Amino acid sequence: MPIPEYVADLREHVGTRLLWLPGTSAYVLRQVEGRQQVLLVRRSDNGLWTPVTGICDPGEEPDVTAEREVLEETCVQVEVERLLAVSSLIPMEYPNGDRCQYLDHAFRCRWVAGEPRVGDEESSDVRWFDVTDLPPLLPRFERQLAMALADDGPVLFGKAQRVR
Repeated sequence: MPIPEYVADLREHVGTRLLWLPGTSAYVLRQVEGRQQVLLVRRSDNGLWTPVTGICDPGEEPDVTAEREVLEETCVQVEVERLLAVSSLIPMEYPNGDRCQYLDHAFRCRWVAGEPRVGDEESSDVRWFDVTDLPPLLPRFERQLAMALADDGPVLFGKAQRVR
């Protein structure tokens, strides 16, 4: 995965120490012939299917990040409909020793235009899946997708999201 320029600049000063970074997860939905579909990407680093995720640029609003990341990674234009959850993810360490912890903002998004295709090196595949025929997803993504599919629901924060 490419390292954003501002994170690379920070790394020059802090080395591999833990960085706290705001990020987003985008659950892009559309209806096709009465079937609900979700847009997923296959990550090139670990092969897992996930919603589009990304790091906020300095000063960028998280909803804008979600829309930008979807366009960059899938060539699909979306509009954020609502915030689903805000949660602190567990600290992680990358193969190069860099450590990060993300404050994830999960959003439900509506497909606006474009046919999905791999837009950058972060993904090896991108496609629509019927929500009744999904590839395996991590539990966090399953919970948030269920929230995205609900017509309306509360926004969950941290602890409340882990309980569900």
